[in-house]
This record gives sequence, structure tokens and C-alpha cells, in this order.
Amino acid sequence: MSATPLTLQPRPAIDPSVDHAIQAIVAGASTDATCTTDLAVGPWDFDTRPGYGPGSSMGDVIPTGAPRQGELPQRYRDASDDDLDARIRAAKETLGDRVVVLGHFYQREEVVRHADYVGDSFQLANAAKDRPEAEAIVFCGVHFMAETADLLSHPEQAVILPNLAAGCSMADMADIDQIEECWEQLADVLGDLETPDAEGLVPVIPVTYMNSSAAIKGFVGRHGGIVCTSSNARTVLEWAFARGRRVLFFPDQHLGRNTAKAMGVPLEQMPMWNPRKPLGGSSDAEIVESRVILWHGFCSVHRRFTVDQIDRARADHPGVRVIVHPECPMDVVDAADEAGSTDIIRKAIAAATEPTTFAIGTEINLVQRLAAQYPQHEIFCLDPVVCPCSTMYRIHPGYLAWVLESLVDGTVVNRITVPADVAEPATVALERMLAAKPNGAVK
Repeated sequence: MSATPLTLQPRPAIDPSVDHAIQAIVAGASTDATCTTDLAVGPWDFDTRPGYGPGSSMGDVIPTGAPRQGELPQRYRDASDDDLDARIRAAKETLGDRVVVLGHFYQREEVVRHADYVGDSFQLANAAKDRPEAEAIVFCGVHFMAETADLLSHPEQAVILPNLAAGCSMADMADIDQIEECWEQLADVLGDLETPDAEGLVPVIPVTYMNSSAAIKGFVGRHGGIVCTSSNARTVLEWAFARGRRVLFFPDQHLGRNTAKAMGVPLEQMPMWNPRKPLGGSSDAEIVESRVILWHGFCSVHRRFTVDQIDRARADHPGVRVIVHPECPMDVVDAADEAGSTDIIRKAIAAATEPTTFAIGTEINLVQRLAAQYPQHEIFCLDPVVCPCSTMYRIHPGYLAWVLESLVDGTVVNRITVPADVAEPATVALERMLAAKPNGAVK
């Protein structure tokens, strides 16, 4: 799967900018609601403070020692939108093929318009791998994505994250120490986790979602496991069940539960592992009888979606087609018409031949962009409150202009590098993921 190259189009009649929507709300020019008016100010106002910043993850507790961004030079903070746009274009023209800019679907419109490739984390990882001639890869996404790009790119290439504070609260919900402790406790109950039984199956296969640190991907690679994406989660679970009696799935409980349930795994065989409780809060018997052990993690964006929102959409828009991301809670996925990755959502809308009303359960930047790209359809976000991903929103055009102009000046800033002892096993796990071809939607 390859990411989508950017094709410049005339500005659509529907404004795809979430920032413009938030500014209008704060100014009183719109009756819509936002989860916090702090979204209207520059993210640099929050760079020196611990936390994920304003947006969907602002209530999540950030780990001690999480990366923070240094002070952005004043000239970028004071620049107008038009000035930043012109500076980014000029820097990219000067750098030419020496740089490739990758933009995640959830990035703000003012950043995505400058991306050479737009896609989900899986697609952009492939795009990074496919541009060996670029000296620098500027990844407009979050920290774990930049780590993945560093793992898959050539050693001489510099991977740059424009704002170091752009982390991921879900990825932070499982750290390597917690995973190691979990593994040891599972061994106490299940015995030697590395030795296959008479049928060639080991007691447990670790599977980590792409939304995890390089250290955790390295753990998975060392222990015979694999990375998954929301696109290929079912294929990956099938791969794991062919090699193990059960799966330890982290960090997102909802993707694991929704995928395994669709495969016929009973809910009673999917205990939750809470790292703050002995044996994750389960009994020995529950672990022995388990098929999928789910980590106590979640995405704060997708946890905002509810069955009540779906019911309201159906009442207000008869015949609406509801599509949600599989990181949503199980009852939301069950109530929707379809569930699938960001790319599956995008392709479903692109494939609709007749004017259709879509209610979408995923991050607002993507939903707004889809509404602008496909004006023949009515497309809206299930959550009526404008509340983007906190950490994706930390990537502002000011940061993109700064890192690109620094490259023009011969300086690499905000380089993301994975240590070699982590990179080797993590790359093994990622290569297994790349070989597991996406298996379509969850539902």
C-alpha cells in the first residue's frame, strides 16, 4: 500500500480548515462548539508545560520525561498564515528532492497542503521507505510515526518531527517496563513463553499496534511477535493464532476487541490487562482460558464517539451511512454500518457513486477534508463538538517552516533516531507487518 501523493487542487467551496472553524467559534461567528478555546492559540503556548496540549487528549496523564519542544523562534510565532505558507513553499522549492514531507490524514489542513504524501501511519511508513534519495524526511504526524520512519528509512536519512511535543497518549499508555513486567507475570502462569507445544504453538504471541514506541516494537520483535495497523489487524491476528495459543494485544483495547470479536473470539476469552493490578486484574484461570489479552489503553479521539451520537445521526438524517474507526468502543462499532481504518473510510466515500449522507466517527481534520473533497455528499463528524487530536494539532505551519528553513541553512533540527539495539528487533516486527497484507474492514 502506498501513500497518496499530493495533487494541488483549487480551493474547495467547503472550507476544510479545522483551525478556521475553531477561530470562528471563539470569535462568536459560529454557533458550533469546541472542546476548548485554547485550540485557537498557537501550540507554542503549551510547549513548555507538561501535557498533551488542548484537544481530545488534554485530560490524559502524560508520562514523566515525555519529550518537550524547545522555544520556537519569535519570527515563526509572529508570522501570518500567508507568510508561513509562502515560506514553506519557498523552502521546499529550494530543497527540491533533498526533502520529502509526509502528512498524516489527521494533520491540520494548513500543514497537509504542503505534504508530498498524505496517508495513515502505515502508508506513510511505506512512503518513507520508498524515497531513498531524500536526505531528510519531515514527518508531520506524531512521535511513534517518526520513529517508525527512522526504522524503515536508510541510516543516512534524517527523520524530523516538526514539534517534539507531538506524542500520542495511546502509545504512552503502555511503556516498555510495564510490558516486560506483564510478560514475566504471564510466564509465571503459562510457563515458558518461548517453547512451542506438541502442536508447534507457543503460549502467547505479542502483537503491538503501530501506535506504540520503538522500544515496544523492539520487544515484540525479540519475542516472535508482530506489529499491526488498523488496516491489517485481522490478518495479523490470524498470523499470530497460527503461531500461538493466545495473543497479548497492546496498547489499544478497542482495536483488539473489535477485531477479535469479528473473528469469533468470545468476549469472555478477552480479559483486560491493567498494568497497575497484579496479573492485570485477572485470575490465573482467566489467563489460561484467554485467547486475546487486551491492554488497558485507548485513543482519546475515538473514545469520544457514542451510540447516542449514532442514534441522533440516524434520527436527523434518515438513510445516513455511519462509518467509524475500529479504535472506537465496541458498542459504537456494533451500532455503525461499517468500521475501518482511515484509508478504508476515505475509500468508501470515494467509491460512493450516488449522493450519500455520511456520518463519520474519526478525527475531525480528516472528516472536514473529506467533506471538502466530496461536495456531492453530505459528510459530517458524529461528534458535534470540534475537538481535534491534541498531539496531531501540535504540528503547526510555524514548526514546518522552521524545520524546512533550518534545512535550507544546513541545520537538522528535531531529528528522531532509534538506538541500534532497539532498531534491529523493531525492524523485524515491522517487516512482518509489511508482509501482512491488509484484510479490509473490521465489519
